[in-house]
Amino acid sequence: MGTRKTGETPPANDDAAVIEDLMRQQGAALQALFTPFMPTVHSTPPEPADLQHWAMSAAKLQKMWLDFGAEQAGRIEPVMAQWADPAKWNTWAGEWFAQLPLARPEAQQKLWDDSVALWTTVMRSYAGASTPTAPDKVPDLPRHDRRFADPRWREQPVFALIHQTYLLLSERLTAMVDDVTGLAPDKAEQLRFVIKVVTEALSPANFPMTNPLVIERTLATRGENLVRGVEHLLTDLRQGQLTHARQDAFVLGENIAATPGKVVHETPLFQLIQYSPTTQTVIETPLVIFPPWINRFYILDLNPANSFIRWAVAQGLSVFVVSWRSADATMADLAWDDYVLAQIEAIELVRARLKVPAVHTIGYCVAGTTLAATLALLARRGQAATVASATFFTAQVDFEKAGDLKNFIDDSQLRMLESLATDGYLDGRYMAATFNLLRSSDLVWNYVVNNYLLGDDYPAFDLLYWNGDTTNLPFAWLRAYLVDLYRDNRLVVPDALTIDGTPIDLRRIATPCYIQAGRQDHIAPAESVWKLTRHLSGPWKFVLAGSGHIAGVVNPPQSGKYQYWLNPADPQTLDQFIAGAHETKGSWWPDWIEWIRAHGGAQIAAKGRRVPGGRGDRTIENAPGRYVKQR
Repeated sequence: MGTRKTGETPPANDDAAVIEDLMRQQGAALQALFTPFMPTVHSTPPEPADLQHWAMSAAKLQKMWLDFGAEQAGRIEPVMAQWADPAKWNTWAGEWFAQLPLARPEAQQKLWDDSVALWTTVMRSYAGASTPTAPDKVPDLPRHDRRFADPRWREQPVFALIHQTYLLLSERLTAMVDDVTGLAPDKAEQLRFVIKVVTEALSPANFPMTNPLVIERTLATRGENLVRGVEHLLTDLRQGQLTHARQDAFVLGENIAATPGKVVHETPLFQLIQYSPTTQTVIETPLVIFPPWINRFYILDLNPANSFIRWAVAQGLSVFVVSWRSADATMADLAWDDYVLAQIEAIELVRARLKVPAVHTIGYCVAGTTLAATLALLARRGQAATVASATFFTAQVDFEKAGDLKNFIDDSQLRMLESLATDGYLDGRYMAATFNLLRSSDLVWNYVVNNYLLGDDYPAFDLLYWNGDTTNLPFAWLRAYLVDLYRDNRLVVPDALTIDGTPIDLRRIATPCYIQAGRQDHIAPAESVWKLTRHLSGPWKFVLAGSGHIAGVVNPPQSGKYQYWLNPADPQTLDQFIAGAHETKGSWWPDWIEWIRAHGGAQIAAKGRRVPGGRGDRTIENAPGRYVKQR
């Protein structure tokens, strides 16, 4: 093929050559963008085949973006569009950062002096090194963070300086909150949270040109990692939600939410699932589980190895679970009362179905909050005996110390949520994004780096799959919940709230209670969960489990993970509980089942309606039912 002079118009039949030239130029530009940052990777000129590979990666990236732009044309998912709007985030962050003493000359001088001292220390660590430091001899640097644990962040001075400077600035910004005068304690906590969110977003690990792992991967794959990463990004933009796990790895009812059972009752708000017994005899008093309606119930029925429901059935319990329906426009008028009355309805349905005087109950997270209100209502109405015991998984009733989620509960945040609601309900992806922000380093930026920048495939992880399976919420209920409980803390004020026209008082609850908290829980902090013990008039047992909001609960005995603490004395505070607690390795589930058996009554044969779908027993469908599959 001949050559052309610069500016010469190619013949009509030379279109392929033009395209080839453009692709080669794009590929060379893409390679040139990354190569200077990692000179040890490409010490020799690239081969023609390498350039061709880079060209193909560049062409794929360009085509994907062009196709996406043409496909969307203003149709980006509203969830992603709202959360990714730079103007909103800039305004939000700017309003908070304006309160910091950044403009003070003394603050600027101190930051400059600390930065110079840091740079001097870092550079001295590399003094005399003419080549990048060997991985087994990387210097120890002043600041440490697990985001920069890989030795490649320390092998070359440039990346050491980048991440050490970032850590210094993050540290100093957080410390400045204490220098803000006239800031109320709750506003100070909000400011710390905002600084955490913004600084985590600005980590050099999150950008391809300042992350040595991404640069190295890009050069090694000739840009293919970026192609895969952009595929992941565009998929998430289309669905309006960050992906955490392989979406094709799980099928409800087959390899997740697969414990055998039947849907035995259905209302417009919930389905009631009864699970098939696996033992010859069962405890006479059945168990009714109320999972949080902000998530799908199968957090307690993941794979067979870690399913709490399957394990409880194997312990000889007749297990029922409420599967809440994801909200739509027909549920716009639902309120706090409706969920409490639904719990009472489920209790009565099980009592009537099995002809028993009482049931055991479990309430997880917000459903535990509602279970406390349910018990108070039953007590006020003289019906407390219908519940033999109540177990609370990471549930709060006193929201004074409710953790980071309180940072979203002020008038401006509530107005924003109201603006996002459609047809009376809030898309569950907004709540998912909110909870992800509470741990943005782990649940947002970790996936940006691994899946968008490094181009890694998603793991086939059931817990992460569940985490992305969102549920819509009636907005009227959500707003009342956030205002009355999180903001105004009215549930612990006797008779401040009414349900179905009846005032409730938690001090009337005499039902035996088992209260579980997670020591590292960031959603329902252990200190907040502990406060439930201060409002009960009946016997209670408190267990502090290792780990957090999910892993602290879903911890089967066979896993051998974590630990739990018990204190048989009468501690008045969580600190006193911890000081005198005895630690036991492994799962707390065996302790709970022994407690249940002590309150459970006699053993009876697992027959008749204890076996759902048996002779003469009409059921609706197999577990896990339709409601859990509705979006």
